Amino acid sequence: MGFQQGFRINTNTASLDTYRSYTASQAGLERNIERLSSGLRINRAADDAAGLAAATKFNAAISLNDAVQNNLSSALSYSQTQDGFLQKVSKALDRMSELMTLSADATKSTNDKTNYLTEFTDLKNYISDIGTKDFNGVSLFDGTSMAVTKDSDANTWSLNATALNGADLVSVIASGFVVTSTLATMTTAIESVSTHRAQIGANIQRLQLTNEQVGILNENLAASVSRITDVDVASESTRFAKYNILVQSGTAMLAQANLLPQNALRLLS
Repeated sequence: MGFQQGFRINTNTASLDTYRSYTASQAGLERNIERLSSGLRINRAADDAAGLAAATKFNAAISLNDAVQNNLSSALSYSQTQDGFLQKVSKALDRMSELMTLSADATKSTNDKTNYLTEFTDLKNYISDIGTKDFNGVSLFDGTSMAVTKDSDANTWSLNATALNGADLVSVIASGFVVTSTLATMTTAIESVSTHRAQIGANIQRLQLTNEQVGILNENLAASVSRITDVDVASESTRFAKYNILVQSGTAMLAQANLLPQNALRLLS
């Protein structure tokens, strides 16, 4: 014969058991609502301490990579500005070579040659002026090697330096330069500018590739953070339906359990 529990007024164990189950279901439902409303599986450390630590580390790396991409974008703009100026220098040197050739023509009068020299001198001064240009206060052509951050560990690499007013073009911008100088000197200057443009082109290519690489890394880090912290809506919705039913059922059963002591009162009537 099994154990028979009598009627008791002071302690309603059925109500206590039901309330405990109801409380657990209510807590689960509140957790579901919080996750579905926030879109996050982890809203506090207690939800997943290890997952939160990993996500925090990844988010910090993403922030650092964002700063790296900002630096790379600035360096890219710097290099593209250099190339834009050197493109104009090449065009000016081509015209100066043309003026030198025209001036060498024996049929040209002294007045013609004077006019050529005027244009030549203006172009020479134009090139000399470009050599003094800067980008946000940083010289574009002083030959300084610029270090650029390439990753979130603060590692750097240096851009190929460009010195427009260096020895490669000194003969072009020297104050004593005249139209009658040899074309060989001008050819050397043109080749020097072309070399500089090639070096800058290499800078631009590497900056673009590095920027893309950091961007891909950030995408993967963001995906990792999402897998750790973002809620699975389908799974969480299923749990929400489950706990919602349990809460409603628990509420009804708690009401019934609270009526049990009344049965004891009937024995006294």
